[in-house]
Amino acid sequence: MQLNSAYFQSKVLQSAVELGLFEMLAQRPATADEVAEQLKIRPRMTPDFLDALVGLNLLTRAGGRYALGDGVGEFLTSSGGHYIGGSIVQHARKHYRLWADLTQSLQDMAAEEHVLYGTDSFLKVYENHEVVRGLMNHMDTYNGFVAPQLATAIDWSGYRSFVDLGGARGNVAALLVSAVSHLAGGVYDLPPVEPLFDEHMAKHGTAERVTFYGGDFVQDTLPETDVIIIGHVLHDWPPEYREKIIGRTFAAIRPGGALLVYDAMLDDARTEAPALLQSLNCRVLSRGGGSEYSAEDCRVWMEKAGFRYDTVVDLETVTNDRVVVARKPA
Repeated sequence: MQLNSAYFQSKVLQSAVELGLFEMLAQRPATADEVAEQLKIRPRMTPDFLDALVGLNLLTRAGGRYALGDGVGEFLTSSGGHYIGGSIVQHARKHYRLWADLTQSLQDMAAEEHVLYGTDSFLKVYENHEVVRGLMNHMDTYNGFVAPQLATAIDWSGYRSFVDLGGARGNVAALLVSAVSHLAGGVYDLPPVEPLFDEHMAKHGTAERVTFYGGDFVQDTLPETDVIIIGHVLHDWPPEYREKIIGRTFAAIRPGGALLVYDAMLDDARTEAPALLQSLNCRVLSRGGGSEYSAEDCRVWMEKAGFRYDTVVDLETVTNDRVVVARKPA
């Protein structure tokens, strides 16, 4: 029964973020009437809405006034150090609506013949910078937890440079060069992303240390570097493309360099629900082209490309990511 109604909690959280409730209460505590008036929500529904958030430990209530719960501002206000609101809004406005039609999606046999993926589909999305900015906010929610751990996933002392393949506006690159001071970073993505990259580098103060490379990693020449990172990218593509993309990195990585691939990888027994649900989410969003995969799958693709498998590291992230490390022979 809890599973059956779990979306009640999701929607209360999502609506609170969309309405700006947490931002409002970060300024000062407020009564239900003040919340209803400022956020323009129905007074009759407001008490249950707010008290449900109290029950979920997202708000507190004292003397008839509501305030943020302990630590909530860190994650649910834009000034917090680990703001995840961008992802919550993306789930509210896109993921939730697609999942509402999961039954129909599971039975849509015609979709099997018209799988949508590839560079053209990304270019179409990237036509609208405001839409893309929302997507990047969502993506950075997840990779923001990964980047600091990549700084310790391997010994960077022997490497001077890296390129984040499909690195979007460069959030991982900015955080990684900030954590490992001697590294020079690069981001390789489609040319329409570059203005958002420039904007993000200026925000982080890393414009001088991270370079943008525009191109299509499926067919264009990749820049030479010591390390290539591929994160939350391969799950957007079917297996034959994952193998091809990994194979194309081999020539770009200098002898003795490394390839790091991270994703919410499946366990070999296929019993870990979070990764399996994330895999299903990829299929829902891509209409069949994408899915998660296992670390063993990744090892096979790497070794087929000529790399020597090194290790797999479990990361502490909201999606329980794993990073697979392989080395190019010296």
